[in-house]
Amino acid sequence: MITAWISTVVRLALSVVWAWAGLAKVSDPEAAAQAVRVYRILPEALVKPIGYGMPFLEIALALLLLVGLGTRIAAIVSCVLLVVYIGAIASVWARGISIDCGCFGGGGAVAASQTAYWQEILRDCGFLVLAGWLVWRPKSRLSLDGWLAG
Repeated sequence: MITAWISTVVRLALSVVWAWAGLAKVSDPEAAAQAVRVYRILPEALVKPIGYGMPFLEIALALLLLVGLGTRIAAIVSCVLLVVYIGAIASVWARGISIDCGCFGGGGAVAASQTAYWQEILRDCGFLVLAGWLVWRPKSRLSLDGWLAG
């Protein structure tokens, strides 16, 4: 009983995170592409498709989690995306590249003193724990999954 309510809170909290991230980027896709470019991980041919598409994926995850439809699948995709984000941030940190992660809009090169890699990785690890909870316990209250299951 209490587990379902905890999952509801976690689902809604993660939905807010994805909505915030996606909505912050969707209005300026060129800035989102630039944020992807500064990581220097992807070939240039993939920078725009990823930069332009990622906000829509984040918004889709937010909507699925908000209504509680396909919760476990949305949580698994969230986990994968968060692991990629954590890996990308750790990669630029290890290579000595100074950027703002662009996780919630903006992004790009910054002075070395303005980087916040440790905090960004810890924050994303916290979100990863939330997503992991939903993979483990996807049944929640006020969800379409529950309504469809009867």
